[in-house]
Amino acid sequence: MNRAINNWILILGVVAIAGSVMTGQVFAQAINVEAAKQDGKVIVYGAQVPQAMKPLHAAFEKKYGITVEYWRGDSTKVSERALTEWRAGKPGFDVVEGNRGVQLIMRDEGLFQKFIPPSSEKFPAQFKEKDGMITPWRVLPISILYNTDMVKSGDLPKTFDDLLSPKWTGKITMPDPTRHTTTAQFLWNLSKFKGDKWLDFVRALAKQKPLLVESLAPVTTTIIKGEAPVGITYIKYIKQYKGPVSYVAMDKYLTDPNYMSLGAKAAHPNAAKLYLEYICSAEGQKMVAEEGEFVTYPGIFPPIKDAEKVAPGMVFMDNPSEEEFKKLMTVTFREIFFAK
Repeated sequence: MNRAINNWILILGVVAIAGSVMTGQVFAQAINVEAAKQDGKVIVYGAQVPQAMKPLHAAFEKKYGITVEYWRGDSTKVSERALTEWRAGKPGFDVVEGNRGVQLIMRDEGLFQKFIPPSSEKFPAQFKEKDGMITPWRVLPISILYNTDMVKSGDLPKTFDDLLSPKWTGKITMPDPTRHTTTAQFLWNLSKFKGDKWLDFVRALAKQKPLLVESLAPVTTTIIKGEAPVGITYIKYIKQYKGPVSYVAMDKYLTDPNYMSLGAKAAHPNAAKLYLEYICSAEGQKMVAEEGEFVTYPGIFPPIKDAEKVAPGMVFMDNPSEEEFKKLMTVTFREIFFAK
């Protein structure tokens, strides 16, 4: 086993320490491929950008003859749509994908049923969820991305604290933390590095007058277009978006695991189970990684410079409760970023 694989297993083990996983035994469930083919299609609500899912979906459709209908929104919008449909008694999804915070909210409201894809048994034991209701398939490290045509190497911010320099005033882009749950979670988790002073950093960042966008994906577009030379978003986007963009190498990266879950009232349950299994298989995980994703299958890395060095620096984010999320987004961050 090489060092990269050892590092990856070590990082996945950190999740257990963070209290977000279990150490007990779980059991995968068999897949009925013929029944899945009879379902004919699977409807997926996800936060992953369509261009990154297109090759995976094309391969799945070719292999099984099952159509994938994919609706994309950021994690907040995915959960809002799924919850709205569920509460109206008309769930339109078979599979839901999103960050841990919103997945837990949906799980607790009963949107999912237990399903453990067989291939997920290959994942490190520490990374498996106790109740088998949500399945990890990728992790999302956050860094500073920058326009390589606009920012010289000597001027690069090396840490988030460097973004507080006057030279970056009005030149930073990030998601609006009053609208985007992952960004609210990210800012809240800065306490892992800054302790009680994390909110002081957030206030100072707001004074930099950042260009606020809807979610993490548009940050990269804004950087490429030159509307802001630097921004806070996922590392993976340097592979998923074409343009003069790269990322800042750091010692530590706040990182959010993402999960897929089977709808409790899926209209196409067998196709959904096969889809989840394909995502977790070595074949599926390699395809996902090729699109820039850091996946949960040991030893598989994206074609991003120094990707194997990113994994040892990942620090997995904790999740505010639903009430904490609400307070952060509607009170704390609204006062900080929009107070007049």
